[in-house]
Parts: sequence; C-alpha cells; structure tokens
Amino acid sequence: MTHFTIQRLGIVGAGRVARALAIGFAAHGVAPPLLCARSPEKAGEAAQAVGGDAVSIERLVRDCDVIAIAVSDDAVESVAVELAAASTMGGDRFVFHVSGRSGAAILEPLRAAGALTAAIHPAMTFTGHPASEVARMAQARFAITGSSDRASETARAIVALLGGTPVEVPEAKRALYHAALCHASNHLVTLMAGASGALAQAVVDDPALLLAPLVRAALENSLDRGFAALSGPLLRGDERTIEGHLRALGSDCPELLPAYRAMALATVDAIERGGAAVNSGALRDRLN
Repeated sequence: MTHFTIQRLGIVGAGRVARALAIGFAAHGVAPPLLCARSPEKAGEAAQAVGGDAVSIERLVRDCDVIAIAVSDDAVESVAVELAAASTMGGDRFVFHVSGRSGAAILEPLRAAGALTAAIHPAMTFTGHPASEVARMAQARFAITGSSDRASETARAIVALLGGTPVEVPEAKRALYHAALCHASNHLVTLMAGASGALAQAVVDDPALLLAPLVRAALENSLDRGFAALSGPLLRGDERTIEGHLRALGSDCPELLPAYRAMALATVDAIERGGAAVNSGALRDRLN
C-alpha cells in the first residue's frame, strides 16, 4: 500500500460517528477538520468539541481532499447530490460514507463528477464517547466497498490510518452484510431486555448479574464454535420443558412469547439442517 496522507479532512455530519472520526483523524491532517451539517448550530457544537471549524458545504468541498459523509442512512444519497453540485470534484478528492447499508453506488453523482468514492463502515457501536470510540476503532473491522480498484485501495489506507482492519464487501452484498450485523447486535439488545424482564417477573434480584456469566459464555462459545455451541432443551428435544416455558411466558410475560416462539423455531430449523437426532416435528408442533 502506498503512503497516504490527508491534507484536510471534511466531515458532513455532527453526530456521534462524525465526532469520533474527527478525533480519530486529528493526528493525520495538516489542519483542523472542517464540518458542516443541516443544522449550523449542531455543526458549530461538534466543531468546537473536536477542535475543528464549522463551514458551508461549498467551502468544505473547495478546501478538503478527503470528505467523510457521516449522516443517517437515508440522508446519504441527498448529501452526495448536494456535494456533487457544490463544486467540481476532481480526481484527487476522496469521498466516502460510513453507512453500513449502502455500498459505493449511492455516491455515483460524486464519482461522475470525478471523485474517488467508497463506503467505509466501522462494524461497531457509537455511544457518544468519542475518545473511547477512537480506541475501539483501532480494534475494529471496517467493511469497505470501492467504486474502483483505486478507490478501494484508498479506502484501505483510510482504515489503516484509524488502526482498523479492512474487510471487502461486494456492492451487491451490502444490504445482506448490514442485516447480519443488525440481527446480531440490535436483536441481542432486544433479547437481553426480554430475558431481564422475565427474570424480574420471576422475582429475581438484579437479573443482569444472573444473566452475565451465562450469556457471556454462550457468546464466546458461539463465536468460537458456531452453532455447535448450542445447548439446552431444544437440542435435547425436551418437549415438556418447552411446553412449560410457553405456559409460563403466556401467563406472566405474554409480550415475550412471540419472540421466544420465533427464536425457538429458528433454532429448531437450524437443528434440523445440522441433522441432529431430535423430534423436531413434535417441538415444532408445541411452538406453533
């Protein structure tokens, strides 16, 4: 990989990811970052927090050789159009967005205007603590999708500046990639909230302390062994145990019952695909 430097970084956005990126790149730009956002007030607050300057989109395009679009997924396309209309891009300007959902194609107006374009998505959560998030980015994987080989190479260099590891995701698979991440991380939060609520209904003091060692072990085992880490009544084919769960949830936590049924049926499907010798038909009958 060739040596890569940023002369001046521009960031469209003023939220958590924008602020973390500004701090993360601070050591690599020769000037403080320029920020712009729909709300000038928010852009000003973000710029003050990260030691940058809030500017118009026209100045950002004029003065920055690297531009990061750190806005909501649904806003990326309109921002790309606005940036492309602001000025001639030129072949030495690199523009990327950080949305997980989309690849580089959504930046086509910018590519057509002459810019190198790519999607660079950090596969991590941003909670509003930029300093700690910068440290976590250095340990994170970044899904990159470039509009050309040169754009992909530049995307890898951008990730290297942040200390992360690039992972290539084809344009056509970006939605699937993002669905997988959301299924794992977002639904895990829903799962834990539901389990904690059920334990509270079971008069368990501090459900989180009870769950922590169990779910941490399950997570580590599943990451290490995949579906082979599964244990419990579904794997054993314990129909009466499952029936008892359904009765208890229906009585005391009916709001959790649909999610339990859905996840249990998905688990039975996976058991069947794996060829385990359980009476999956009977389990399915109980769950439906």
